[in-house]
Parts: sequence; structure tokens; C-alpha cells
Amino acid sequence: MEPEACNPQIMGLLNEKASTKQKVFRQTKMHFEQLKEIVAQLAGELSGEYCKVDESVHISFKDKNPFEAEITFSGDVLLFNMHTNVFVFPRNHSVWKTGYIKEDKKRAYFGVINIYNFLADSFRYNRPDDIGLLLGRIFVNHEGHFFVEGKRQLGFLYNNVALDVLTPDCLKRIAETAVIYGLEFDLITPKFEDVMVVSVKQLENKRNELQLKTGKQLGYRFSAQLKKDGDLKK
Repeated sequence: MEPEACNPQIMGLLNEKASTKQKVFRQTKMHFEQLKEIVAQLAGELSGEYCKVDESVHISFKDKNPFEAEITFSGDVLLFNMHTNVFVFPRNHSVWKTGYIKEDKKRAYFGVINIYNFLADSFRYNRPDDIGLLLGRIFVNHEGHFFVEGKRQLGFLYNNVALDVLTPDCLKRIAETAVIYGLEFDLITPKFEDVMVVSVKQLENKRNELQLKTGKQLGYRFSAQLKKDGDLKK
């Protein structure tokens, strides 16, 4: 008795989705490995040159795991993170309007590499409630075409998925632009009214060290955020 043929709809979906997603993952992983090498080299070059100017400014690279790496410079950390899943955009996203995607829907599946900016002290002093800022997202499809969503210049560097193909030079420019943004974006002092109240809970922690939520966008927050979170009694 001959085996029955597989359901053609299932076979078609496996070809359209499962195989495509595996190709996207491999493509994104390859570029993420390149990005880590580029950032490591960048950290080494900056450290070697700037230590001649000021030895107190620490610049270093850490390969944390296969999907995460970071560069520390002065008081900032850039965290590069590759998401292990593959995504498509909502139907109202502009990417669907491009002829490149309309020609082949499999090109609409993307891997994602995130770039976050944290304060170095958030990790140094173990402040788990501190907040990082997403500077940019690199979207890569199975053909190596890509575009970047991001803050300031990062959002304008590469935004033509039909023409832009990800190369080591592109990754270097993205990494350098992210470092520049991190250096230019300073920690802002909050309004006095937003920090005039502090809870006992915030003070009663490791050796009474202040564990106050800190991030570049907020400065640091006491009462305003506590009220939102419902931590202050009325």
C-alpha cells in the first residue's frame, strides 16, 4: 500500500513560512556575529586611543552570550540583542507598500537586532529598576536586505529595504552612530516636584543604597512614578 501524499496546503505553508523563517534566522545570526566582531574592534580601538588622553575613561566590550553583547564607554552601555524569533509587520506598515515586498511575500519576514542604551551605573550598582532606551532596531530578511528604525540619525541611515543590503560597513556605521547618540544624550535632571517624595521601601534596600529608578529619559523619579504605580498611599 502506497503512503498517502502529504497535505499540499501544509507543505505549501511549511515552504512559505517554516523554511523562510529558518533562512531569516540564519541570516540574522550571521550578521549579528559580524556586528559583535565590529563592536569589539571598535571598543579596542577607542580604548587604545583614548586611554592616552584620559586613563579614567573605561571602554570595554563583553560578549555576554550568543544573542547578546555590550560595549561600555564612560557612563554608558550599549546593549546589542538579537531576538531569536522572526517577525512580520502589521498590514498598515509602510514596508508592505514597497514593490520589493509585493513581488515576494517571503521577503516580509524579518529578524531583529535591538540596540539599547543603559547607564553603566545601573549594572555597576545592581539597580534592576533602572530603565534603558531603545536606540534602534535592525530588521533583516532572508536575502540580507534590511532597514533600520531608530532615534535621530539611526532612523535615517538605512530605510530602503529594496536597495539596502546589510554589509560589515553598514554595521560599523550603525554601531558608531549608536555610540555617538549615547555620548550626546545626557542624563536630564528631573523637576523638583517629581522627586520631592521618596518611599521607605526605596530606601530600605542593600545597605540603604538608593535604588531609585534612573534612565536618561526620566533622570530619576520618586513621587510622580510612584503615584502612577500605586505605591504611595493616599
